[in-house]
Amino acid sequence: MNRLLIAVAVAALATQAVPTLASEGIPGATVRSESSMAPADRKARFEQWCKDNPEKCREMKAKAQQRREQCKADPEKCRAEAQARGRERFKKADTNGDGRLSREEAQKSMPQLARDFDRIDANKDGMVTPEELEAALKARAGASKGKGV
Repeated sequence: MNRLLIAVAVAALATQAVPTLASEGIPGATVRSESSMAPADRKARFEQWCKDNPEKCREMKAKAQQRREQCKADPEKCRAEAQARGRERFKKADTNGDGRLSREEAQKSMPQLARDFDRIDANKDGMVTPEELEAALKARAGASKGKGV
């Protein structure tokens, strides 16, 4: 469970850094391409960025460490904050405001959800609801526990 919380915290910090990297004109640093990269490629890109920007890298790693410690001290608060961010992302992606995401809405704002759209859309109606997304996330977390993550 602690590994999962740490992974969530690091991912949250990394995703916050990607728009910053892109806005600073780092070559190849775009929000969309980062989210669709293989984990090994993301890691290699991050390591290269750290070599090129050692001070910013140290700051980001210190911030991540601080966040890990906060999450370890109060995992429920961390979980609630992550869920709130997820709900906000879903709401922002729902451009027509119907409380559901079409494949097109997902492709524009939530590329990872779009890649797994058919698996997440449990009732196969062509729309993903917050409940379907939550169920898919819980199933994925359960599968991760079985693998020792």
